[in-house]
This record gives sequence, structure tokens and C-alpha cells, in this order.
Amino acid sequence: MAPASMRLGVTILGLLAWACLAASDRVYVHPFHLLSYSKSDCDKLEKPNGPQDPTFTPVPIQAKTSPVDEEALRDQLVLAVEKLEDEGRARAVRVGMLLDFLGFHMCKVLRETRGPASGTMLLSPTALFGTLTSFYLGASDPTANRLQAFLGAPGQDPSCTSRLDGHKVLSALQTLQGLLVSQGDVGGHPQLLLSTVVGLFTTPSMQLKQPFVQGLAPFAPVTLPRSLDLSTDPELAAEKINRFIKAVTGWKMNTLVAGGSPDNTLQFNTYVRFQGKMKGFSLLKEPQEFWVDNTTSVSVPMLSGAGTFQHWEDTKNNFSVTRVPLSSRAWLLLIQPQGDTDLATVEALTFQYDFLGKMKNLPLRAMRLTMPQLVLEDSYDLQDLLAQAKLSTLLGPKANLGKISNDHLRVGKVLNTVLFELRADEGEQPAEPSQQPEGSEVVEVNLNSPFLIAIFEQDAAAFHFLGRVANPLSSA
Repeated sequence: MAPASMRLGVTILGLLAWACLAASDRVYVHPFHLLSYSKSDCDKLEKPNGPQDPTFTPVPIQAKTSPVDEEALRDQLVLAVEKLEDEGRARAVRVGMLLDFLGFHMCKVLRETRGPASGTMLLSPTALFGTLTSFYLGASDPTANRLQAFLGAPGQDPSCTSRLDGHKVLSALQTLQGLLVSQGDVGGHPQLLLSTVVGLFTTPSMQLKQPFVQGLAPFAPVTLPRSLDLSTDPELAAEKINRFIKAVTGWKMNTLVAGGSPDNTLQFNTYVRFQGKMKGFSLLKEPQEFWVDNTTSVSVPMLSGAGTFQHWEDTKNNFSVTRVPLSSRAWLLLIQPQGDTDLATVEALTFQYDFLGKMKNLPLRAMRLTMPQLVLEDSYDLQDLLAQAKLSTLLGPKANLGKISNDHLRVGKVLNTVLFELRADEGEQPAEPSQQPEGSEVVEVNLNSPFLIAIFEQDAAAFHFLGRVANPLSSA
């Protein structure tokens, strides 16, 4: 009988396939030939007695490191999209489909892991998918086969040409990130910034394989292999890692995740920072009340803007959806409970692909929208999510990750940290609603109580961020 974890992977795969067939807003074809190895690639891989992969020892974490240039990272992403050919675009659409389904599934798992009373939550499906694909890049069977199934790609055929090519997938993730930010300054819209940094933290004696680390570049152009003592004092190691990332990036991060087990030899941290501006919105002069619950409020900076936005109210289930453009192809979805409906109920109804994927054709409404300025942070250990999904052994001590290192590898924490900023377009005053039907009234939407957010890019139909804002002043 197949192990429980493998059965779950097959079950998830079947559910994803069913969802593909059930979705009505896109026509799907079998996507995986664009993401798998070609026959010529397989011939090269299967040649015996090839040269061994070169290895290197990461420099100590105290070594001097150049600061991250986020504008340069955005330029790289824009350039990658400018050079994009039809096959690369099609590949990005296929990967967008896979990461959407996995992202919504793992968002549900994260809610279950934290419990019903959990507060603010942020998840980046792109970071999640990229992290798992990175491990796939460093894996051999049976771990590679299990990771491929969990990523949503069928792998029943053992032949090489049925296997995902991890390099193609990571390249497609670069395209997805580029599509999000490259549209930012089209038509006068302010630009968006998206930065991805990966830290590979190893014990001082461990060697990493150069092809593995170099292969991460499309997904994470800033990859920082560093060594430090992970065993003597895991809490101190966590503090050193946090200080190092802050110094290199300049990002203000408050979340410090506790250290792992003393016998771990590798910690894999993915950091994603999104910065967006709300065109036509300005910061109100005075902070406003945000009601965390029926009896508790906090004073928060609020943005206000007027315009013609897509807006829909579900009177049966008591929630509303507002879709606001962040660029010519990127959208912010804001989902707010109404009446006595609680946020958890609305989240269960709406945070699923077959629902949010249909939020393209909402009716246009003349509106004035008021919402908090958002500076949010969340961090979670992917190992915890895998354990909640009954896949605790996927990256466990027996995982075959020989393409990462020849040394005995024991993976500790696999952290995803998301930094999310949404501010007013500086100097821009709120516009009055345009194209307002004669005689219609302006709808007032005030997000002054917990709500849900999603960032959606239209070309690849990919959800880059999914989140819950329970208190704009607190990190998750």
C-alpha cells in the first residue's frame, strides 16, 4: 500500500486536475510539455561518467556583503519580460495556474495551522512555489517525484521527459514576477517593486553545489549562501540571520522566528518584499479608527480615493468585493464582510481559485474608497505547513537532496517571510468618480474593520499575494 503522504499527494493532484476542468474562465490544455525536459536535455542528463558538480564552502555570515539594490532587481525583471518569447509567456501561464492552486491550498493549511483566532496573515504563492521548486531542483528520487506531485505536475511515467525541468519552472517564476512589475509605469501608473532574496544558511563545514545555487538566480537574483554555527545555540543563530538580512536589505523586519533543532545543517529562507502605490489616493490628515473587533479599535493612517472601480456586493453571503487597479495589468482585490458575517466565514467562501478567478467582470461603480495604509509582515515555516498537510517527511532527514550538497544534509526551518507595503501615491489628490452614470450615487466603501486582500496579475492570471488584515498596526 502506498504511504499516506504519497496518497495525499496523488489526492491533491486529482483535485487540481478536477479544478482545472471545472474552471470556466480559461480553457486549459495539457501544460506540462512546456515545463518538462526535452529529449535532447534527457540525452545529456543520462550520459554516464559526466563531470562531478563543483562545490564551494559558503563564506561566514560576518563577511562583507553588498547591499541589495531593489531598483536594479526591478530592472532585471522588466528586461526579462521585454525579451520574452511566446513559449516563455505560455510557460509562465502554466506555472501561474499551478501556483494559484497550490497557493490557495496552502493558504487554507496556514489558517488551520494557526487556528481560528489567528490575526493578520500574508502568503506569497510565488515565494511558496519558488521555495518548493528550489528543493525540487536539488532533489533526486524519491524526493523529486514526491515534490513534483505536490507542485501539481503528473509524474506517473518514470521517463525523463515526464519530469519537470526545475530550471524552466524557476525561469517562469521570474517571468511572473516581471509581468507584475513591468506594467507599473504604463499609462502614468506608479511603478511597483518586487524583490526576492534567498538566504542559504549552513553549518561551517558544509559544502554546497555550485550548479544548484546558480540555478536559483531566475527566481531569487539575490541568493546569499552563508555559514554560521546552527547547533550550539539555535536562538542565537536565528538572531544572527535576522541581523544579517536586515543589514543587507535595509528592510525593517520585526518577526524573529525561533531557531531550529541543533542537528540541522541547512536553513532555507525566502524573503519577498512588495511595494505598491495607490494611484489617485492620498493619506488622510488624521488617523482614523479601525475596529479590530466589536469592542476594540486602534488609530491607523488611512488612505482615501475616489474613482470608478469594479465593485460587487454578495447580499446572500454578506460580503463585498472591490477591485482597484495598481497598474495596467495588476489588481488589488479587497474583500470585506458585511453585517454580522465574520471574516473566517468570508475567507472560507472566497479564498479559493474558482471564486477569485472569476472576479474579472465585476460591475463598475462610482466610489469613494477609504482603507488603511498597509505596512504588513508575516513569516511562516514551510515545514510546519507540510506537517499540517501530512507531509512532514517531504523535506525531512531522509529526503534525497544530493544535488544541493554531497555532505549529509539535514534541512531545518524553511522560512517564507513576506513584507507588504501599500501606500498613497505621494502628491496625488483623490480624483472624483469618472464615467458616473447619470443619477447614480457614489458608493462609500470604508475598510475600517478586518478584511481580505489579494494581488492579481492579469496576463498570467497569477495571484502573487493572499492575505488577511486583522489589525493594520500588527505583524502576523
